[in-house]
Amino acid sequence: MSRFQPKNPDYRAIAIHTFNQQRAMQTLGISIARLEPGEVDLAMDYSADLTQQHGFVHAGIITAGLDNACGIAAFTLMPAATGILTVEFKTNLLAPARGERFAFRATVVKPGRTLTVCEARAYATHEGVETLIATMSGTLMALAAREDAPQERTHAPA
Repeated sequence: MSRFQPKNPDYRAIAIHTFNQQRAMQTLGISIARLEPGEVDLAMDYSADLTQQHGFVHAGIITAGLDNACGIAAFTLMPAATGILTVEFKTNLLAPARGERFAFRATVVKPGRTLTVCEARAYATHEGVETLIATMSGTLMALAAREDAPQERTHAPA
């Protein structure tokens, strides 16, 4: 059970909807595996299309998974009609990203009215063994909904 109480009773549906709107996560094949107030686990299968020159998943892909995990974890604790943006993160790459499957697990360290601090860990499962490959500390900012906010686009701007 989570140690946090969400401010929005519909946090789960809204967080899943927000995640599903992110085309980058769809492109990378990242999905939500577990979602609780202040916590999320994301999952990604290995794809050769996401590797660097040595065949490991690129550090930018691992960082994107960690950043998104922090964002969704923080978002679960935000009030209704709130958006979210990352304002800062630090990543430590601890081991090569080699594996058949990857997990990005984030938890809120300190929720706030405007800024929320999260920690995340990335794991690679290779030949049945899970290895910690990266960590992240991130700060995310709550954005109040605005009437003049850009609408969802179905195509690139002209």
